[in-house]
Amino acid sequence: MAKDFLLEIGTEEIPAKFAPGALEQFREVAAKRLKELRIEYRDVLAYATPRRIALFVEGLAEKQTDLEAEVKGPAVKAAYAPDGKPTKAAEGFARGQGVHVAELYTREVNGVPYVFARKAEAGQPTPAILPQLGLDLITSLHFPKPMRWGDLDFRFARPIRWLVALFGSDVVPFEFVGLASGRMSRGHRTLSQGEIRLNQAGEYLEVMKKGFVMADPEERRAVIGDQIQSLAAQAGGLVEEDQDLLEEVIHLVEYPTALLGEVAERYMHLPEAVITTPMREHQRYFPVRAADGKLLPYFITVRNGNEHALDIVKQGNEKVLKARLEDAAFYYREDRKVPLADLVAKLERITYHEKLGTVRARVERLRQLGQAIARRQGLGSERLERIDRTAYLAKADLVTLMVYDFPELQGIMGADYAAHSGEPAEVCQGIVEHYQPRFAGDILPQSEAGRVVALADKFDAIVGAFGIGIQPTGSQDPYALRRQAQGIVGIMLDARWDVSVRELLKEAYVGFVEQGISLLPLPEILPALEDFFRQRLRYVLQEEGLRYDTVDAVLAQESDSFYRAAEKARTLAAKREEDGFAAYAAAYVRCFNLAKKEKMLVLDTRVLVDPAEITLAEAISMRRERFDTLIATANYDQTYRLAAELVPLVESLFLAVMIMVEVEELRKARLALLGQCVEILGCLGELSLLA
Repeated sequence: MAKDFLLEIGTEEIPAKFAPGALEQFREVAAKRLKELRIEYRDVLAYATPRRIALFVEGLAEKQTDLEAEVKGPAVKAAYAPDGKPTKAAEGFARGQGVHVAELYTREVNGVPYVFARKAEAGQPTPAILPQLGLDLITSLHFPKPMRWGDLDFRFARPIRWLVALFGSDVVPFEFVGLASGRMSRGHRTLSQGEIRLNQAGEYLEVMKKGFVMADPEERRAVIGDQIQSLAAQAGGLVEEDQDLLEEVIHLVEYPTALLGEVAERYMHLPEAVITTPMREHQRYFPVRAADGKLLPYFITVRNGNEHALDIVKQGNEKVLKARLEDAAFYYREDRKVPLADLVAKLERITYHEKLGTVRARVERLRQLGQAIARRQGLGSERLERIDRTAYLAKADLVTLMVYDFPELQGIMGADYAAHSGEPAEVCQGIVEHYQPRFAGDILPQSEAGRVVALADKFDAIVGAFGIGIQPTGSQDPYALRRQAQGIVGIMLDARWDVSVRELLKEAYVGFVEQGISLLPLPEILPALEDFFRQRLRYVLQEEGLRYDTVDAVLAQESDSFYRAAEKARTLAAKREEDGFAAYAAAYVRCFNLAKKEKMLVLDTRVLVDPAEITLAEAISMRRERFDTLIATANYDQTYRLAAELVPLVESLFLAVMIMVEVEELRKARLALLGQCVEILGCLGELSLLA
């Protein structure tokens, strides 16, 4: 009869951001281990609160399934002597499988006879396996910043304080970090009195609620969501969806009770971000908005407890927010007394990086690189001035009081202060946009100035980091260079800018050199930079749903212009679905395989003798100008259609002539003709890489 299995690891308060990963690990590792152990079950669930991580296996079988397996041994010629007697190899194999040597049998594998053993193993009772499984599951969990405690070598998210392990109603006995597993859990730190006895694994969720612990995070999610929207409706508003904040709040509480607080009206004149940032980032409050999106003077927070003395808790939260907003109001008044442009000189006091100079020096690099990007787009002098002004002011708010205390507001306050100083609207928009995208899924800059300065900012950061030997490795990327490179890819694709990444990398490098900043030699880091961006482009295109081999085929030819690479990849993906593509790709691959060793040959059409090859050469010549024009304008759909017209002629060529003839002059001419076919038919990528 199947029983439920419960393993609860009781701890000191675990950081909320650790919980989602721990839950996923617990489920995956448990499912994998149970499969390896041949123990059947109905479902695997994981629960977490700030003070516990729990695994619940529903319907765990009371016994392993029996094992019957056929095991391959040595070849017959090694297992038996010429007289038929088993060798030491056969005897050792039989002994290792727990069978008698006489029970071995032979079977051919790929024409070679081998000895085999049929291994049978009766399943063990599940209770005999669970103690070691419990230990394995606990030690399998990994956290971003684990801790040690006492004189223990073991690390965990936070010190472990109790262990519960039950199979049905029976305790699964084991010891770990000086603790013995049992059936006694603990409830809410302040609302629950004493330990909580668990008689059955299956009663876990319900019994824990009596101790004011809602152990299932999905239940807390639903309860918190309902409470928040209900309170917001009472205030005449709503709470916009904020999954990141909700996810964090879910793992900050064990027994959630939401409450509605008020924002003093005298602070509502502040910029919206000044009000919502301390709410969300510092206090984990949910702002309340009207139906039209206008911010209302209310917030909602979630208490880890019940409704007892809720008015006092409400007043305490309002008091904390009031103190933060009072500071913000003071900063706002003081900062606006000085024009934003007057603050640029103060950036000389801020070190960007000890090897890369000050932020003031960086501003000059951004201006220079921004102008280089803008000129490549053919922008006029007035637009160049707007971009230059944006780059000049982009970092000025870093020395303001507001950004010093609320660094999340960089760029946002710069735009506000720039507007107050009378700067043009596009400059203000560019200042806030040049940090975008700030995170995965964030919006991209839409103004011309925002796009250009955002690109300059990110190229400067990446080239500078690579130039002093800082590169992302594995999971380590402390300067968020991958995110910044992905931002560059996103901006260029969104703007449809056909720009050479290699040239912009060189321009960024020159900016450092002209300031006397010593970087690694450009030839040494340029290949690594180009490969770094190629991998980011590959990631973005595959996230669009493009097949890996489609992306590889394109990037084998084109990765310097993100726009062109993306257009080729999307076109190639579409053409692969068309009926004629298989013949097109086959023609390309056949030409490629023959011509790849003779890439530098020049076609002399006077040498050609067969009508099929003469016709093909003339067809290529007639289409050459049109082909080059379509390639120059990145019209890859029409380029493919034009190239496809050659496929029947290529097929006729292979039917009519032999390419590798003995006459050297004719052979080279035919190979050169195939080289031209490769160039044209390969307009969308290296098709030989397609699976």
